[in-house]
Amino acid sequence: MLDCPMVRAQGYRQFCPVALAAELLAERWTLLVVRELLCGSTRFGELQKGLPRISPALLDERLKKLQFAGIVERHQDDGRPSYVLTTAGRELFPVIEAMGLWSQAWLRHDMAADRNLDPDLLMWDIRRTAAKDAPRMAGRHVVAFALSGVPARKRSYWLVFDSGAVDLCYRDPGEDADLRVAAPLRLLTRLWLGHVSLDEALRAGLHLDGPRAAVAAFPRWFVLSPFARADRAAIPVPAEE
Repeated sequence: MLDCPMVRAQGYRQFCPVALAAELLAERWTLLVVRELLCGSTRFGELQKGLPRISPALLDERLKKLQFAGIVERHQDDGRPSYVLTTAGRELFPVIEAMGLWSQAWLRHDMAADRNLDPDLLMWDIRRTAAKDAPRMAGRHVVAFALSGVPARKRSYWLVFDSGAVDLCYRDPGEDADLRVAAPLRLLTRLWLGHVSLDEALRAGLHLDGPRAAVAAFPRWFVLSPFARADRAAIPVPAEE
C-alpha cells in the first residue's frame, strides 16, 4: 500500500482517487522523473541528462520521495546507486503515455516555443530513441550535428553508432563524420516530435551532407518521439532562418 505522509500533509483533503494521485505525482518534476525511469534511465547522471534543467539537489529530493512512496527502489550496482521502478511505478506507464499523446494532439502548438527548446535534451532523446528502436548498423558510424539558433557551446553534437550501441558525444570524437546534419534547433525538434515530415523539414532548412548511402539511411536510424504517432491537424511549416 502506497503512503507518503510528507505529501499528504499539504494535500487536497479529498477521498477522490484523482486527488490522492495528484498529491503524490503532480509536484513539479515528479512525473518527469518517472518518465525518465520508464524510458530506461537508471543512474543519477542519466536522469540528469533527461532532465537537464533540474538541480541535483532537487532530483535527489524527488527520488527520495518516490522511494518513500514505494514507486522507486534504490539499488547498489558495483558500488554505484541505481534507481528502478517498482510494480507501482511501472503501472504508471499508461498514465505517462496518455498524457504525452493528449499533449501531442492538443498542445503541440506550444511544444517548440522558445522557452521549451533545449538542445541537450533533444540530442539525448534522439540518441535514446535511436539506441532503442533503430536497426543495428554494421561497423562504426559517426553523425555530426550542427544546430543553429543556439549559443555557440550548444551547437555541436556527435552520435557514434558502434556494435549496436549509440553514444552521444559533446566533444568532437576526432573521427571523420559519415553524415553531417545541420538544422535550426526548432526545426529539428519539430521533426523529432513528428510535427513535420522529413520532406517538409528538408524544404524548411534541414541539410543532410554525406555520401548517398549515409543520407538515405538517415530516416532509418532517426527514430521519432514515441508520441509522434498522435493524430494532428495540418499545421503550416514556416521557413526557418
